[in-house]
Amino acid sequence: MSAPRNPDRFHGRMRGSQRVCQHPRCQHPGEFRAPNPYGRPPGPNGPGDYLYFCLDHVREFNAGYDWFAGMTAEEISKAQSPLNVWPSETRAFRANGGADSPPRWADFNDPLEAISARFKGRMEEMKPAMTPGGKILSSEDRSALKTLGLGHDADRKAVRSAYSQLVRKYHPDRNGGDRSHEKALQDVIAAYTHLKTAYS
Repeated sequence: MSAPRNPDRFHGRMRGSQRVCQHPRCQHPGEFRAPNPYGRPPGPNGPGDYLYFCLDHVREFNAGYDWFAGMTAEEISKAQSPLNVWPSETRAFRANGGADSPPRWADFNDPLEAISARFKGRMEEMKPAMTPGGKILSSEDRSALKTLGLGHDADRKAVRSAYSQLVRKYHPDRNGGDRSHEKALQDVIAAYTHLKTAYS
């Protein structure tokens, strides 16, 4: 059973905080953080300093806080733009990207082919299996080929050859009277009979 969701996690509330609201003469718990305009700014050494307020005073702080202080008009315009989202390489993956703009992952260095080999394998699995003559193989066709130890690209000659070898291996008249492979022999005969029809 999953843990119950914290209803405050998207609101920045630190319920149960032992801090007191830093607004003058307020004694309520300081459960909400706000950037301290007079403290250490955020940087490579940490997130910077915060002030801690109760709900009413953090709302008051936010209403009077100048989020664009120190920014140029161009920076303010860019920050307010609805197009100001996370940097994206999405265009490179569009169908109309064109040959002159290949996907960025095409430039990825994969010396051991750990990613590309897996991708190629998945593509092969998704591609319909076909005979050399262009006939799409059914699941029964693929199962019969597997019984004969053949791949999807086997032609009629390979099917006949595999059948002959397996009959010699499993038939009691050809293997010294060993009848322990009768089930395997039946499967081989059934597979060959099916493929004779499928490849006709």
